[in-house]
Amino acid sequence: MDSNLIQYVQIYNVPTVCKNCGGVLVYKGLGEYYCEKCREKDYDNYGKTRNYIEKNPGASAVDIEKNIGVSRVAIREMLKESRFEIAKGVKSFLYCEGCGQEIRTGRYCQGCEKEIHLAIERQQREKLRNNAQGFAIGREEQEGQRRFRRDK
Repeated sequence: MDSNLIQYVQIYNVPTVCKNCGGVLVYKGLGEYYCEKCREKDYDNYGKTRNYIEKNPGASAVDIEKNIGVSRVAIREMLKESRFEIAKGVKSFLYCEGCGQEIRTGRYCQGCEKEIHLAIERQQREKLRNNAQGFAIGREEQEGQRRFRRDK
């Protein structure tokens, strides 16, 4: 099994079996799951956190952990994945993994994210340029000569 999938299931506490009847839970989106048999609704950590924040805007990670049991580690991971944003006026922040600047969501500030995307674009352009040059190698020496020969 893919290690990213295992990590996702562990961090988000994904429910798979209905607590009510033992049926299979089907993902419906935004952290919600429905039982195929009894239609009972259940939530993963993202769904629980989302619902709690909707009812309690500006709640801290400590409040969330205390009231619904979602760990601060899971909340931090969801913030880094840009699933949530730290509310304005709150004095806690995440820090950019590139430059250390305070940010409210994600892993990088806008400046570092832009630099990362520009670097990826440069790499792709260089790769394309190197691949395209393969067709013109040695062309200068062949000026005035046949470049293609037919074997008989």
